[in-house]
Amino acid sequence: MCGIAGIYAFKRNQLNDIRQICSNMGDALTHRGPDAGSVWCDEFSGLALAHRRLSIIDLSPAGSQPMVSSCGRYVICYNGEVYNAANIRSELSRTGVSFVGHSDTEVILESCASIGLRATVEKLIGMFAFALWDMRKKRLQIVRDRLGIKPLYWTFTNNNTLLFASELKALRRHPEFSKDIDRNSVSSFLRHNYVPSPNSIYRNVQKLNPGHILSISMEEEKPRLSCYWSLEKVYGQGRLNPFRGSDDEAIDMLDELLSSAVKSRMIADVPLGAFLSGGVDSSTVAALMQKQSDRPIKSFSIGFTEDSFNEAKYAKEIASYLGTDHTELYVTPEEALAVVPFLPKCFDEPFADSSQIPTYLVSAMTKKHVTVALSGDGGDELFAGYTRYMQAERMRRLAAVLPNTLRHWLGKIISAHSPSAWDALFSHLLLDKKLRNPGNKIHRVANALTENFDQTYLGMLSHWTDPDDIVLDGFEYKGVLWDEELESKVPDFLDRMQFKDILTYLPDDILTKVDRATMAVGLEARVPIIDHRIVEFSWRIPRKMKIRNGESKWLLKQVLNRYVPKELVDRPKMGFGVPLDAWLKGPLREWADDILTESNITKYGLVNPAPITKIWNEHKLGQGKWHYLLWDVIMLHAWAEENA
Repeated sequence: MCGIAGIYAFKRNQLNDIRQICSNMGDALTHRGPDAGSVWCDEFSGLALAHRRLSIIDLSPAGSQPMVSSCGRYVICYNGEVYNAANIRSELSRTGVSFVGHSDTEVILESCASIGLRATVEKLIGMFAFALWDMRKKRLQIVRDRLGIKPLYWTFTNNNTLLFASELKALRRHPEFSKDIDRNSVSSFLRHNYVPSPNSIYRNVQKLNPGHILSISMEEEKPRLSCYWSLEKVYGQGRLNPFRGSDDEAIDMLDELLSSAVKSRMIADVPLGAFLSGGVDSSTVAALMQKQSDRPIKSFSIGFTEDSFNEAKYAKEIASYLGTDHTELYVTPEEALAVVPFLPKCFDEPFADSSQIPTYLVSAMTKKHVTVALSGDGGDELFAGYTRYMQAERMRRLAAVLPNTLRHWLGKIISAHSPSAWDALFSHLLLDKKLRNPGNKIHRVANALTENFDQTYLGMLSHWTDPDDIVLDGFEYKGVLWDEELESKVPDFLDRMQFKDILTYLPDDILTKVDRATMAVGLEARVPIIDHRIVEFSWRIPRKMKIRNGESKWLLKQVLNRYVPKELVDRPKMGFGVPLDAWLKGPLREWADDILTESNITKYGLVNPAPITKIWNEHKLGQGKWHYLLWDVIMLHAWAEENA
């Protein structure tokens, strides 16, 4: 994996310092590519490309970047891994194309030179973000993979210079970069705990949407966006060509697709392993890796002493059954908390999914043993694994049998008691202690009884439900989660929840978390479950193969059960969480107190301090469980402090 950055000052031909500026931008990404760094520059055209290399395939100088095509016309600056590069290479070789090395970079470059960028990216299987410079047409094109596995930001300076980079910290190195915070993005962040695409925390800086190409040239001047892969089209094709086979045929097909995806992602010229949490997704990936390996694969897990947050014991059982070479790390609260001050620098813009902490810790531990790790991310979105899908479906069915008047009456009765009151009741009745924040969940049921179901689902995804009320001059962006036309395009409610998550939560939370945490330590993460061929297959199967008899991820679990006994994985979903509530009341309290002082909040002028102070005091006194809302505000201001 690598880091890329670039400058295209197409209206200012002679820039004596463009090479040095671009080099500085690349240096900000050294953590993504610690093995080598280089800059390619066409000063007359105002174009410079910087690359930081993490050597995975073809460790020789033949794989170095930026790379010039054999015809001398094109230059590529590439971050990612393409798993069908060998097949594309063979096709090109048959047409007379010759190669210097065996890197996937060279294959992509020569394919672009031979058949064009659009035709090339439509062939690629993998994760990527890259820039292609056409020296003849003076045209720059930047492209991002279909699911948004690899990041890419872009912006224009006031002098009409295009900047792009893998991370914001590289853009900040440019002397003309504006650090003007987008307050609308702050509002969006407080709702979601991440900044939704295509926006970023900075005004006029955007994330390139997954499956898109941005083109700009001296002749065009204005950038042109085009889409080469669309989830909406994939959904439509899945409805037109549904899977009509039997259960066994579906299991066979998914097994074959997953096995192929895993096998191709085990190709590397460096040591390789797998993250193993003990859940369905990571266990499936580890099982398929071990099936195709002639020696024990290396697997890695992390554990906590708090039992309700500890999955390491389950991961150990899976590893023992599969026969992997397993390494586990039990983290003390002190070790976990030591990571917290580093998070704003690691994640580059406000990000408050608290599982960022264990993700970083397991990445750092894994990097000591391997350079590449396969991860099980994406299974929940593709095969309906999230608990909220089941909850929303149950609420929808419940509401459907109740008269409107009774629905609204019940909703008001439930809402009349605060979430903390419901928490206390659950605690008093000694109900399921692994159920986190029951009061908030019950209030979501109340909302479902009084609202439409898309609004209910938005509420289930929301942290701050009215962020504009606390952000000063902020008006959150309304994206796909508010799209009222989506119901006619994707009529099934379960499909619509998954559709929204694949477009938002998957790239902007899950994949962002994995990319930043792994890249911060120079580790490459590969995600076989979201191979785009598996994504496309998941939209062909009927809902009964996703949820059956109250069991989520039914089809994926049937594949796993071929390799791991059901009893080893048949347990309630835990998630990759941390005891944030207890930490904010205990070891993190003093640090949080400093961040959440009225003077500190006022210093940055982003939010109204009064409601923050109120819930912080309530949380410390045990009068409410506001840790997720507080963590959002803490991460926002910790980021502001780091990047002020």
